[in-house]
Amino acid sequence: MTVDVLRPAAPADRRARVAVAVLFFTNGALFANLLPRYPQIKADLGIGNAAYGLAVAAFPAGAIAAGLAAGVLVRRFGSARVAVGGTLLTGVGILAAGLAESVAVFAAALFLAGAMDAFTDVAQNAHGLRVQRRYGRSIINSFHAIWSVGAVTGGSMAAGAIALGVPRGQHLLFSAVVFAVAACVALRYCLPGPDTEAAEETAAGAGTPAAGSVPAAGRRTTYVLAALVLIATAGTLVEDAGSSWATLYLSDSLHASVALAASGYVALVGAQFVGRLIGDRLVDRFGQRTVARSGALIAAVGMGLALAVPTVPGTVLGFAAAGFGVATLVPAAMHEADELPGLKPGSGLTIVSWLMRLGFLLSPPVVGLVADASSLRVGLLVVPFAGVLVLLLAGVLGPRRR
Repeated sequence: MTVDVLRPAAPADRRARVAVAVLFFTNGALFANLLPRYPQIKADLGIGNAAYGLAVAAFPAGAIAAGLAAGVLVRRFGSARVAVGGTLLTGVGILAAGLAESVAVFAAALFLAGAMDAFTDVAQNAHGLRVQRRYGRSIINSFHAIWSVGAVTGGSMAAGAIALGVPRGQHLLFSAVVFAVAACVALRYCLPGPDTEAAEETAAGAGTPAAGSVPAAGRRTTYVLAALVLIATAGTLVEDAGSSWATLYLSDSLHASVALAASGYVALVGAQFVGRLIGDRLVDRFGQRTVARSGALIAAVGMGLALAVPTVPGTVLGFAAAGFGVATLVPAAMHEADELPGLKPGSGLTIVSWLMRLGFLLSPPVVGLVADASSLRVGLLVVPFAGVLVLLLAGVLGPRRR
């Protein structure tokens, strides 16, 4: 029998942990600087809700199109370099989207930004897992919490720039330069050398699912995997509602000021950060299933009440409830998928990670079409619907461990 003894992290490992945290922070902050500018861009381009929804769907479309190439780049150039390179090009795409003078250019710039963001996402997580292996204990959740801090910071920066009347181009150029410098400095302190640790596990997790892996798993495993994909997608639907529509709904439908309208997205991401901070302890105490159901209920009831009785303060609180409620859904679905019996190692995790992006791709145009046909208030019913869906499917998640 062997006993693992936790050792203090080496100074180089601690510096690498801070560097990865910086990469997650910049990744969250970059895109969040653009989101509060969406109503201005929509008005300047003179487009309706349906066209706007299709245009902003270019970001997740780019991420889906580029997702499979991320693993190849990481193996070729190393996770740290790919993460930083992706950050620089994401900033370029966001700046181009902010300066776009046509819908086509706006969508193309978002497609580029989404593709580069996918590279950054895979690479920074891969490097974070390298650091985690050096630590010998779980630290990956802390990086995702830092991402939420970055998103709140970016949204707040944009709200401040709007309130001060800073032109869109100057604001987004400043954001791109600041976070590009931060990422380049972080690169210096990342772990050196190629990503060779646990190569087999990484290849299995980052590659495409083996042909025939799901059918061989049996009906029960296939059903559970499908339910986990829907749970993760429900989480992405709620996140997209905040990123793509919160600012627009508050400013256009509820007539909030442009600066105040940005608080809807900030509230969602901020509450999501709190949920991630305490999520591990809640799961340890109550189990994934109970935490997911409780969170889904909070999201459905909170946003449902906000839509039923529309006010600016109530809507901001509704988005906060939604963000807090879905904070642990995607990690829970990924964790359960990775442990499904009958699947090759990494296949379940890969399938969930890949398919949940459809939530980001399909949500904007669907909500936009509903908004044009009825109202954006009706379109945002996707949030309580996602909560109800999780309530129905959360039984596939693990109970409390005794």
